[in-house]
Amino acid sequence: MSTGLLGKKVGMTRIFDKQGKAVPVTVIQAGPCTVIQVKTEDKDGYQAVQLGFLEKRDSLLKKPEYYHFEQYNCSPVRYIREFRVKKGSDLSSGDVIKADILKPGDVVDISGISKGKGFQGVVKRWGFKGGKASHGAKTHRAPGSIGMSADPSRVHKNKKMPGRTGSNSVTVENCEVVKVDAKNNIICVKGSVPGHRQGLLRIQTKEGSN
Repeated sequence: MSTGLLGKKVGMTRIFDKQGKAVPVTVIQAGPCTVIQVKTEDKDGYQAVQLGFLEKRDSLLKKPEYYHFEQYNCSPVRYIREFRVKKGSDLSSGDVIKADILKPGDVVDISGISKGKGFQGVVKRWGFKGGKASHGAKTHRAPGSIGMSADPSRVHKNKKMPGRTGSNSVTVENCEVVKVDAKNNIICVKGSVPGHRQGLLRIQTKEGSN
C-alpha cells in the first residue's frame, strides 16, 4: 500500500457517465492533508507518515498536542492518522497531500465510523423475521428462547440478542474513483461509504493507483 488521504463525507448524489447511465456517488472532501511526522524503520521500527487534517485553534490544544506540532513546525490540526509507506518514501514533514494524487478509475479503500442507531431489538439489529402477526400471537418482535436447557446450562457467547447497533469502524474496499476536482479537493467515489455527513474518512490508495 502507498500513502492515502484523510477526508470528510459531504453527501451523496449522482452523475451521468458517457453512456448516459446514472451512477450513484459519494462526494468527499479529500484533503489537503499535512505531513506532520515521518516515521522510519531505524528510529520507530516501521515506515509510516503521520497526516493531519482540518485546522484547529491553538486555544483548543492540550499541552502534549501543542508541543508535538511545535516540534515538527506544523499548524495544529483536528485529526491525525498514520499511513504505512514503502521504504524510501520522499515525503517529509510539512509536505501537503491533496486530492490530485487520485485520478478517475483509481481504486481505494475507505474507512469510517458507521451511523449509530442506539439500542435496537433483534429484528433491526440482526434481521430476525419476528413472530406471527395474528391469531393471538403476542411475541411479534421478540427474540424467543435463548436458553440451552440443563446442558450446558448457559447462553453461548456471541448469541444474537438486542443491543447497541452501529457506531463501528467499517471499511469498504475497492471503491472506484469516478471524478476528481483537484482545485477544490473534492472526489466522487462510486457507491456509499460509512458514516454520517461531515464524518471523518480514511482513504487508503491501492498499490499502483497513484
